[in-house]
Amino acid sequence: MPIVKGNYSPPGIFKNGDASTIYAATLRKVDLPGYKRERIETSDGDFLDLDWILKQKDDPNNLVILLHGLAGKTDRPYMKGMVKAFNDNNWDILAMNFRGCSEDLNRRFRSYHAGASDDLAQVMTHVLSLDRYDKIALVGFSLGGNMLMKYLGENRSRPEQIIGAVGISVPCDLAGSLGAINKMRNFVYSKRFELNLKQHLYDRAEKFPERISKKDISACKSLRDIDDLYTSRAHGFKDASEYYREASAKNFLDGINVPTLMINAGNDSFLSEKCYPYNAAKDSEYLHLEVPAYGGHVGFVTNNAYYYHEQRAVNFIESLL
Repeated sequence: MPIVKGNYSPPGIFKNGDASTIYAATLRKVDLPGYKRERIETSDGDFLDLDWILKQKDDPNNLVILLHGLAGKTDRPYMKGMVKAFNDNNWDILAMNFRGCSEDLNRRFRSYHAGASDDLAQVMTHVLSLDRYDKIALVGFSLGGNMLMKYLGENRSRPEQIIGAVGISVPCDLAGSLGAINKMRNFVYSKRFELNLKQHLYDRAEKFPERISKKDISACKSLRDIDDLYTSRAHGFKDASEYYREASAKNFLDGINVPTLMINAGNDSFLSEKCYPYNAAKDSEYLHLEVPAYGGHVGFVTNNAYYYHEQRAVNFIESLL
């Protein structure tokens, strides 16, 4: 598909990528009714916590499934903003917490990673078992966007009810994205991710002391160290390099066969050059790539009720109905 030309022009200070990234992630307030939580069992004896918000009207039978980012969960402002945008337009919402990202530590040593599309597939199987939805859309943020694009492009059976998808700030080249995050300008961001992930691993070490030690966790000095120590080995990869190579969505984009929009800001300091798949989009019948000049990382701030990427997502998906 042709590259999509965006028309996003943020107010004032939000032309700065850091300002938009930080404000959208930490200071934005979104009022929502409470989620209704459902816990489903996975095929390997673990569980996933799904948070639902249903529309006010009975028809049509449309559902959007939302996937959060690294060290995220369903109560993050970016998740709640997208929930509100779709719910206000009469969509049911299923916001997925990845393993270990809700209040309870998951049962198994494994948790989640950028390529854990099997868990999304199990959520989809559960949704179909409800026999409630005629049309299903998917929206993924950051790491969840990579997982979503990989799921859509894999050689697997996918339900015909999926009408389209949107990925926001997608690090579709994981190694390149890690290199970008590790730059000095992103030190505060990378350190925050590192500390958050270490805390999750300390909790895991309490439960699985024979698999991982607090000493080894403390010795990790970077996100790559964490991926070498835990993320790769816990999920069947030899090391971080193999994990990044095998799980990067860029390898699966040519397999996408439903209309899909990827919105990656040009000033997103978390993304490398290879995270802007211009050639893949030009060669694809289904992949639309939009690269606004501004927006930072999931920070498309506006003065309106919905942020730019939220209104774009709703408009794109509803154009497919």
